[in-house]
Amino acid sequence: MSVGAEVAFRPQPESSAEVALSGPARGLNSFAGISEHVMRVLQRRGVDMAVLGVPPQPEPEDGLWEDVAVPQARAHLNLWRQSIRDASQDDYLRFRFPRREGEEPLADGLQALDEMQQPDFLRSWLDALVKAKAQKKRPELLNLIVPGNIGSGKSALACGVGNEAAARGLWVMYVKHSTYLTWRRPDSAPRGMSAWEVQKRFVECDLLILDEVCGGMNSLATDFVERESTDLVDARGAAGRPTVYTTNLRGRRKPNSGAGVVIADILGERFVSRLEDRAHVLRVVGPDRRTPRKQLDW
Repeated sequence: MSVGAEVAFRPQPESSAEVALSGPARGLNSFAGISEHVMRVLQRRGVDMAVLGVPPQPEPEDGLWEDVAVPQARAHLNLWRQSIRDASQDDYLRFRFPRREGEEPLADGLQALDEMQQPDFLRSWLDALVKAKAQKKRPELLNLIVPGNIGSGKSALACGVGNEAAARGLWVMYVKHSTYLTWRRPDSAPRGMSAWEVQKRFVECDLLILDEVCGGMNSLATDFVERESTDLVDARGAAGRPTVYTTNLRGRRKPNSGAGVVIADILGERFVSRLEDRAHVLRVVGPDRRTPRKQLDW
C-alpha cells in the first residue's frame, strides 16, 4: 500500500436495506433510483415512466394530456416525436397551423402550412377531434384521406396536424405504410419491440398519421400485406380512432380515366371501402415542392 493511502474498513450492514448507494450524476442517485439525466433520456424516448417507479398522475377528466409537466403527458409527446424520427423525417416536426389574429406568432424554426394545404379545414377538424376525445365520444368525421401528386405537401400537411394534435394532448403516432408492414414481421421493429407491440401502439393511439399508403406498390398485394393493412384500418375504425392517410394514388379506377395503378388494384375493394368510412377527401394540388428551381443536368 502506498504512503498516504488509507483505507477505512467498516463492518458490512446486516441487510441490503442499510446500504446507502451513491453514484455518478449519470447513474444511480442516492436512493438507488434513476438519475435526472437518465430520466430525461428515457422520457425523450417515450418510455412509460410509471413502470420505473415514477408516480403516475391521474388521467385528466377530458383524456387530454396537455400539461407536459406530467410524466405521461411528456411520454405521449415524446412518442410522437420519436415516431417521426424513426422515419428519419425530423424536418416535418416544424410544420404548424398559421397563427390567427391575437395568437402568439410561431417560434423561430417553425413553418406554417400554406393555403393550398387548407389549414382552416384542418384546424376545425382537429377541434372536433379534441372535443370528441374530451367528451368520450366518437368524432363524426373520422378519417382524412389526403391524395395528391408527389411532392405536393401531403406529408407536411399530415404532420402539421400531428404536431398540433400532440401539443393539444392527443397521443399521436406517425408511420409509413411500408414501414408498418415491415415492423409487423418477426424481429423487424426498432428498440426490440415485438410485432404485437407494434400493432398495439398504432391501433391504440388517439390519432395515426399513416403516410404513403401503397407507396412503392404497383401490383396485387400478398395475403400478408392485404391482411395487415385491412386489420389496422378495421381496428382503428371499430374503436372510433381517427386516422390521416396520405397517398400518391387514386382509390378506384374511374371509367375512361386512363389512370395507372389504383389502391383498389393493390389492396382490393374491401380495403378502400374501410378507408372511406366516415372519411373526408382533402386533395392537395400543386407542383412538386422538392423540384429544384433550375433543372439539374446529369
